[in-house]
Amino acid sequence: MTRLDRIPRQRVDKFAERRAELAEAALQTLSELGYARTSLREIAQNSEFTHGVLHYYFRDKVDLILCSVRQYKARCVTRYDQVTADARTYEDLMTGFLAALAQTMRDEAHMHRLWYDIRSQTLFETAFQADVAELDRSLENMIWRIMGRFAELTGEPQTMPPSVIYAMIDGLFQQCLLKHLSGDTHAIDQMQADVRLVLSKITNDPARSVGVTGSPGRGAKERRRG
Repeated sequence: MTRLDRIPRQRVDKFAERRAELAEAALQTLSELGYARTSLREIAQNSEFTHGVLHYYFRDKVDLILCSVRQYKARCVTRYDQVTADARTYEDLMTGFLAALAQTMRDEAHMHRLWYDIRSQTLFETAFQADVAELDRSLENMIWRIMGRFAELTGEPQTMPPSVIYAMIDGLFQQCLLKHLSGDTHAIDQMQADVRLVLSKITNDPARSVGVTGSPGRGAKERRRG
């Protein structure tokens, strides 16, 4: 390969790196203002970059927003994959997953608000639909990998469809986000309790199994006494 053959690729890589840098810098403004109130000019006014620079690297605000959200969600997926990889027991996985949900809610609520804002825009903006659908699939696959790890740890395959499980977890997360941003100090704890309840019902929770087969609960003992 000649030097001339390498130059175009190098330029493409530099361009992509610069886009990623600008998209990351724009995340804070995007998360604060949301889709409707954001423009490239508005982002430029709230950052160190000029409107001309942003317009050079991005076609429009849709291009910038999607690039920013895509990068953020890619980090989210990696975080949960680490929880899955580190878990050695059912409770390890449950505790790690619930802790990660709580941490990202506390630290990055505005980022999640931006994601749900953009996802809602797909009902009106066709420009978002393909990219948001791809991101949604990546999140669904992330949850499914967690469920796969639960299945490995319990020896019980998961029979509920991935889309249904994702919808339940995502629904509880969004519900928590609404309450958390409204000042509900108990929202995160409640979300953790609700997610644990859902997961314990659709996985073979060892603690529940012991309660049923190994050490009968009080209700079973009372029935025997009666």
